[in-house]
Amino acid sequence: MIIPKEVKNVIGKLEQAGYEAYIVGGCVRDFLLGIEPKDWDVTTNAKPEEIQKVFPDSFYENNFLTVTARTGSKKPELAEIEITTYRLDAKYSDKRHPDEVKYAEKLEDDLSRRDFTVNAMALRLGSGQAKKEIVDLFEGQKDLKNKIIRTVGKPEERFNEDALRMLRAVRFATTLGFTIEEKTAEAIKKNSVWLEAISKERIRDEFVKIIMADKAAEGIELLREMGLLKFIVPELLENYGVAQNKHHIYDSYQHLVKSLEYAAKKKFNMYVRLAALLHDVAKARIKAGKDEEATFYNHEIVGAKMTFQILNRLKFSKKEVEKITKLVRYHMFYYNVDEVGESSVRRLIKNVGPENIEELLQVRLADRIGSGVPKAEPYKLRHFKYLVDKVSKDPISAKMLKVDGADIMKILDIKPGPKIGQILDVLLGYVLDEPKKNTKEFLEQEVAKLGKLGDKELEILAEKSKEEKFEVVTKQDEMTKQKYWVT
Repeated sequence: MIIPKEVKNVIGKLEQAGYEAYIVGGCVRDFLLGIEPKDWDVTTNAKPEEIQKVFPDSFYENNFLTVTARTGSKKPELAEIEITTYRLDAKYSDKRHPDEVKYAEKLEDDLSRRDFTVNAMALRLGSGQAKKEIVDLFEGQKDLKNKIIRTVGKPEERFNEDALRMLRAVRFATTLGFTIEEKTAEAIKKNSVWLEAISKERIRDEFVKIIMADKAAEGIELLREMGLLKFIVPELLENYGVAQNKHHIYDSYQHLVKSLEYAAKKKFNMYVRLAALLHDVAKARIKAGKDEEATFYNHEIVGAKMTFQILNRLKFSKKEVEKITKLVRYHMFYYNVDEVGESSVRRLIKNVGPENIEELLQVRLADRIGSGVPKAEPYKLRHFKYLVDKVSKDPISAKMLKVDGADIMKILDIKPGPKIGQILDVLLGYVLDEPKKNTKEFLEQEVAKLGKLGDKELEILAEKSKEEKFEVVTKQDEMTKQKYWVT
């Protein structure tokens, strides 16, 4: 791993001005793991006003002693670097924010207030003959090696200061593939109710990071085990242990987690992952019957309403709520090759939105794998994709032309009649042969020429053009079928 020159420059300028300066926190953790840090943080004994003197192109707009220096880098992750004065956090009355932030005299004091050992290390850059130095007061490197998430100091104190740290513990365990140390885990289970004091926006942001991890499904299960899930999406827990019918080998909760697992494996986006996790969330509430004969009528409709409420409660944006709710609402679309025609597919596209069809299909694939079906994309789903592609294409018709019937009547000074349709058919044939001819100027010249032809001659040309159109449509359809391996 190479430390970017922008970070070195920031450290260098602070040291030249006579201050201490270290790279600190999560970027040190990632650096040691060989992961490219998403951002770089620096800590120093310089006060904010002193930092701003060293970096005139900076801003200081917070109560946490953090100055943001602009580096001029073209890389977004290095364009701004946060520089924070050594600090001590005082009492946390609301389990969210320190009542006050005080300057600390030493780096050791600053590191001791941090959440987890793997995030409480600092890196000093060497200069000249000096080597890089890792300041590790809490055995963070050892925990990195053993893949453990452990709090700095007593876990209950750390979580009492900021209850979001409990959720962050799960997030780090999920994204890094680590386990939560026993005492840290016990403290989370014991105090999980403290999460209620945290804003929904902060919970949402951590929850999304878990959802977007490669091991998202393990993250959801860890949230359940730690007693945190009930304060985020309690509706999921309603499905825990709820048996389904003969079409499923997993209970309702396991099915949803397995669906998310597949969505994460396939690197599907956030919309699909959340829809996969929530698509059957209503099953526990509307289940009728027992064992293999159980039914869940209209669970997609009830589930869409529940999804709408869940996402709004977690303060997702209006766009995100609408999109994910649609994916849940229509994930049960019915399709059999010989039973559902183009009109039904068009109605589905209209309801879901053409921009959401691909993601709806991804939710359907996740649903199938989550049901224990070995093959995600059977023939009928490929055939459905083919039909979607087919009906989504603009039909080959005279409407594609840069002139219309009104133009023809004006140019030839004639009234409505079959001649107009025949001329449009001939023009369409010209354009299908050479698309670049679809210009108003060229087509108007051809209208004038065609207007001089006899009725029989024009009729023959029109019929020939119709045959060419049929061949083009047939060839286009055949290519679309080949694309999806259907017949």
